[in-house]
Amino acid sequence: MRGEQVRRRRSSGGWFKKSALGVALALLLPFGASVAGVAGTATAAFNPDGFDFWVDSSTGMGPIKSRIFRAADGNTNRVVYALDGMRARDDLNGWEIETEVARELTKWNINVVMPVGGQSSFYADWAAPSQLLGIPGGTGSSSGSSSGSSSGSGALQIMSGGPGKSYRYTWENFLTQDLRNALSSRLGFSSHRNGVFGLSMGGSAALTLAAYHPDQFSYAGSFSGYLNVSAPGMREALRVAMIDAGGYNIDSMALPWSPAWLRMDPFVFAPLLKNNNTRLWVSAASAVPAGEAVAFSTLNGMALEGLALVNSRAFQVRMASIGAGNVTYDFPATGIHNWKNWEGEVYRMIPDLSANIG
Repeated sequence: MRGEQVRRRRSSGGWFKKSALGVALALLLPFGASVAGVAGTATAAFNPDGFDFWVDSSTGMGPIKSRIFRAADGNTNRVVYALDGMRARDDLNGWEIETEVARELTKWNINVVMPVGGQSSFYADWAAPSQLLGIPGGTGSSSGSSSGSSSGSGALQIMSGGPGKSYRYTWENFLTQDLRNALSSRLGFSSHRNGVFGLSMGGSAALTLAAYHPDQFSYAGSFSGYLNVSAPGMREALRVAMIDAGGYNIDSMALPWSPAWLRMDPFVFAPLLKNNNTRLWVSAASAVPAGEAVAFSTLNGMALEGLALVNSRAFQVRMASIGAGNVTYDFPATGIHNWKNWEGEVYRMIPDLSANIG
């Protein structure tokens, strides 16, 4: 599938009204809101087909675990990275906990790399460890919840310890240097023409990694990603989200309107993705529930998906304005910010991913 492909499942007026409502709700969410995904009961959890793959970070993050799932045919040249959401845990990647995408991808003869950890990191190289008013976090633990549930105590964790607080997050360096090189030297995996996809913060990060590392990533997928983070209100919405998801200070990641912040905005670096001819898959659902029970978590999921939809639509307009034809867009008529939505999207993406990596 080549060229820009847009699945018009709703009228423009309808999506705009519902998305605008989503933005308003998301900006007003209390600290108890869920950001990594409003998910139901885990359906997969630990997958014995995978194995732990530990790699030392060269920039002080310590040893980092990834989970590896080998392609059914044993090849080493077809590789995809699956990135987690804001509530990434330190034991397993949310894609393994909540979905069966690894089993499906390996059936398509694709090796799957699932980095573990990186709560609220956006998989970026941060300016400094997460601190508030220059006061470092404590020595406690903050493990997050990849299920997307929330205790409502995120604001209380801003002074607690946890990943990225006693040291500086350097996830981009890790994924594009340390992990990439270790996969090549120890497993023989190709370090070129890989794919990368993610949900929510992982979707934004997937496009960032592909934009600045085109020799490594020829394909990137964003599911409910925040693809216009410099839009009015977005930074403060993400500030609240990161406080809730482990108590992280967005100013430690990048100062407002700094080059580092703008470097993270897919809307800003869109020309790189066009010029690199990176094959992209961009999706966000309508924020209309697809059978979810009436609950506060469903309202959260609607609001967050509405925000992601506005961002993804803005990115679509931006790419169209520069004549980019290397994107498939999918905007399902129903779906909220949860794993059921994202798992289904991966299944729809797989044929396109398979045709554009390796």
